[in-house]
Amino acid sequence: MSGALDQALWTPSAERVETANVTAFRRTAETRWGVSLPDYDALYDWSVAQPEQFWVSVWEDGGVVGERGEAVLVDGDRMPGAKWFPQARLNFAQNLLRSRDSHDALVFWGEDKVKNRMSHGELYRAVAQFAAALREQGVTKGDRVAAFMPNMPETIVAMLAAASIGAIFTSASPDFGVQGVLDRFGQSEPKVLIACDGYFYGGKTIDCLDKLGDIARQLPSVHRVVVVPYVHMAHDLSRVPHARMYADFVKPQHHVTDIEFELLPFDHPLYIMYSSGTTGVPKCIVHCAGGALLQHLKEHRLHSDVKPKDRVFYFTTCGWMMWNWLVSGLAAEATLLLYDGSPFASDNTILFDYADAEGMTHFGTSAKFIDAAAKFGLKPRETHCLASVRALMSTGSPLVAEGFEYVYREIKADLQLSSISGGTDIISCFVLGSPVLPVWRGEIQCRGLGMAVDVWDDDGKPVRGEKGELVCAKPFPVMPLGFWGDDDGSKYHAAYFDRFPNVWCHGDFCEITAHGGLVIYGRSDATLNPGGVRIGTAEIYRQVEKLHEVVESLVIGQDWPPQNPSDVRVVLFVKLREGMTLDADLIKRIKQTIRDNTTPRHVPAKVLQVTDIPRTKSGKIVELAVRHVVHGRPVKNQEALANPEALALFRDRPELMS
Repeated sequence: MSGALDQALWTPSAERVETANVTAFRRTAETRWGVSLPDYDALYDWSVAQPEQFWVSVWEDGGVVGERGEAVLVDGDRMPGAKWFPQARLNFAQNLLRSRDSHDALVFWGEDKVKNRMSHGELYRAVAQFAAALREQGVTKGDRVAAFMPNMPETIVAMLAAASIGAIFTSASPDFGVQGVLDRFGQSEPKVLIACDGYFYGGKTIDCLDKLGDIARQLPSVHRVVVVPYVHMAHDLSRVPHARMYADFVKPQHHVTDIEFELLPFDHPLYIMYSSGTTGVPKCIVHCAGGALLQHLKEHRLHSDVKPKDRVFYFTTCGWMMWNWLVSGLAAEATLLLYDGSPFASDNTILFDYADAEGMTHFGTSAKFIDAAAKFGLKPRETHCLASVRALMSTGSPLVAEGFEYVYREIKADLQLSSISGGTDIISCFVLGSPVLPVWRGEIQCRGLGMAVDVWDDDGKPVRGEKGELVCAKPFPVMPLGFWGDDDGSKYHAAYFDRFPNVWCHGDFCEITAHGGLVIYGRSDATLNPGGVRIGTAEIYRQVEKLHEVVESLVIGQDWPPQNPSDVRVVLFVKLREGMTLDADLIKRIKQTIRDNTTPRHVPAKVLQVTDIPRTKSGKIVELAVRHVVHGRPVKNQEALANPEALALFRDRPELMS
């Protein structure tokens, strides 16, 4: 049975299909390779069957600046081990800094307190000067440059400057605690750290200088700390070892106007990203420049239909991979709309205000934001124009079917709603949207071009209309180079390739629908198994969070009975609207809603109220951490959580013993 009703919520107009980037790409590929590609399905099939032809076409369509070489794929039957464009030479930053004109490159809002913008010419000069200052500090190819920064222009300047040299960039957001930063940067050992003096959130000013001092003192690899003024006018840097203000750091390089781009191999390291770290010290995932560039060009241009001078926004911090994804919009010649702070500032409407004020074309957010906006009763369609918005993207967790309906009913009827899913592991998406396909209620539109995505059962057989494991059966250019410090590759192999040999197993529990779309039911390691039947957690969330009283929920499988467990029972925790209490009537309605829309096995044995739900810095709820707490096991790395104190709400609950 499909996970969505047979009902298209949006169908692109003939004009929109005709003018889409992917339509031009498809026709060019037909001529270039002498193939017939009449529709998206044919294009997808060709992209997977002929990966060398497809990725050459992506290179050409994106106008990649660099030397491609003759070879495209070597050892294409190895996962890991395949080599893409082994003769290529390019520079990631050069591909994002193609323009030096006076049009906006970056626009920045820090809640309603700070607003500024930077043209392409200004961005190029700022990168040139920062890169020269990094070289003056002795930064060379392979060194690490770290950012403890909000999503603001100076962060992008630092990343592009590092990439221009061939240094590896890594970042965390300033809401991380000291240990959370040390768990990350202590492994990657940056030579230079750029950091803000503080940040704004929910109208409050949060100072970061004391925290920054603690971090700098415990990172012996750091030779220079560059402090960006954001929330303060005056600064006492005596608390921060090796510190210089941003202006003082670049001042000796003000005469520099050109960038010396290092031409580097396709697989030269670009980013170190970090896993959430909720089950131990975060894994340091190393991504290559060429793979990130090609994959992001494909996703921006072909899946999101980003055109030159479009204005692309994603609500993200620098501790989430969507920041890295957003920045690559510069390679598609878009203007980036950056934001730092609460998404519900200015009476909950600031992001919609931003969309109207800046002519936003692509509105990127999270499923939780959409759900919260619905529960707040926001109706942007009535309060805002939103004429420029062509696409709305959602990720972070599965977007429930009711979220799809809310977007089209209360935000805008004519737009491409792209629920997208991938991860830090691939700094991109396995499944996402298409401007030439319908949007079906509750479904992600399609599999990513060039990605041999499938759903397999436990025996490694493809299934349709049934739940299984999300896999990618062939290599793709943005596979990680590996994990930092994992010299023999054993941890990398265990993370993705142990389940099905020579096949990437991503760890998502999902289904391919009759429309060729996808429904994701949660993480495989968080699936519930009452009576030996696998249930995705998102199946329960999408039912219980329909109820007006429920703000948010979290579900786990509890080993049962506790003393001598022989099975698992489903336990649901709910956070209710302020002032509400979980009573017998509400418990009954919760259980009945779940039973009516799923199966009796989905119905929780226990429904308990909590005042908060623990989540990672990027907003993902942490079912495994709660499961550990309920079973009396330690949670190894609470620094990875935005609100670790919430875990105490699940500990030693007497209700869980009966």
